[in-house]
Amino acid sequence: MNAAPDYSKLLEYLVRNYTWPHEYLFKFVVPFDPESLNRLKALFNNQAQISHRESKNSKYISFTAKQLMDNPDDVIEVYRAAEKIDQIIAL
Repeated sequence: MNAAPDYSKLLEYLVRNYTWPHEYLFKFVVPFDPESLNRLKALFNNQAQISHRESKNSKYISFTAKQLMDNPDDVIEVYRAAEKIDQIIAL
């Protein structure tokens, strides 16, 4: 079993380099699976700007969401929730 990622460096980066609230851009890659895509969409509110695209061979979906986040902890919370989606890659 993999250890949980350490988000301390990301948290430090977000605190130092952004003014909050901030419109944050999330990027992920997931296997082509409607359930994974729906689980990923559910992490964002209805005001998020979401786009996704299948890979050329239809094995993966690239997913982008831009959402207004109140603080760095909220950003980390999205990444932690996304970890629960099988084979997800956060970019």
